[in-house]
Amino acid sequence: MSTYRALPGHLIDPAWHLPHYTTHSTALGLVIVEATAVSPDALATPHDLGLWNVEQEQGLARVAEAINGQGATAALQLSHAGRKASRTRPWGPGGDQPLADADGGWQPLGPSVIAFADGYRTPRQMSTEQLRDVVDQFAAAAARAARAGFRAVELHAGHGRLLHSFLSPLANQRTDAYGGDFDNRVRLLRRTARAVRRALPADLPLLVRISATDHLPGGWGLKEAVRLAPLLAADGVDLLDCTSGGITRPEPRPAGPAWQAAYARTIRRRGGMPTAAVGKITNLGQGAALIREGACDLVLMGRQLLADPMLAARHAPDLAPASYRRALTTVGTADGHLAPEL
Repeated sequence: MSTYRALPGHLIDPAWHLPHYTTHSTALGLVIVEATAVSPDALATPHDLGLWNVEQEQGLARVAEAINGQGATAALQLSHAGRKASRTRPWGPGGDQPLADADGGWQPLGPSVIAFADGYRTPRQMSTEQLRDVVDQFAAAAARAARAGFRAVELHAGHGRLLHSFLSPLANQRTDAYGGDFDNRVRLLRRTARAVRRALPADLPLLVRISATDHLPGGWGLKEAVRLAPLLAADGVDLLDCTSGGITRPEPRPAGPAWQAAYARTIRRRGGMPTAAVGKITNLGQGAALIREGACDLVLMGRQLLADPMLAARHAPDLAPASYRRALTTVGTADGHLAPEL
């Protein structure tokens, strides 16, 4: 979950990022650090983290150390914002708005000259040389992540960011080797995955976050996501993190508890690929049921853990720091017993 708290230079803020990620690593198996840009063009906002130089790498190494030190596995999500770039952070005054050059903005890039949404900046169509550069930037950032101590890397290929925008016909109307039919539209993601896999040590998992569907007619859909899964497996991807939507605004979206888990289930069963389920999974019993029934191999929680970072620790006090355990086993009920569901 992006926090938009980077210091100038797109560096970690030790006073924010270190306590934030330390606190949110208690009793968890995997902690994925927020979307981190692979180049200056790849930033979504001026407040994003970056990983294209040594100083950024050194800062993020402190975050990885903090997470791994809690017994969790530190992972880093690498991202290129694409046509969603050059905007304000969402929680400030007038948040999530296009950022003009006069206000410190920059030129967004995309597969075609199609804006993300009304009022957003129109992207410049990327050349094949720029696409080769993007692949190299992802690979270089992945190598830096491994050196920094992250033990897994995730590529963000969902929510309308660059890699997703090449998958979707709603954003990609190219007529060259990167547009048109399915094989061409998945080309950039596959080349990026292969380059990142080569850049990582063999024992570090590679995850890819995809939007399983655009929720819109003529867009990327679940059948294509199923078709993509074994191709990415052949490219060295170990797991698909299955979210949805985000290619444009507005968009219709379903709702309800664990509503996106169906995408993880379908891709796992029909695509033969390990998956992670996300989306309104708000308690551990819900997540455990999804794994038991074979809907997914991993459950990822975002907003719920931001709001309640001790959720897992309360249910598994033996995994929490020893100094917390007595409190964790007596909080939540009047008689001092652990509540069965929180």
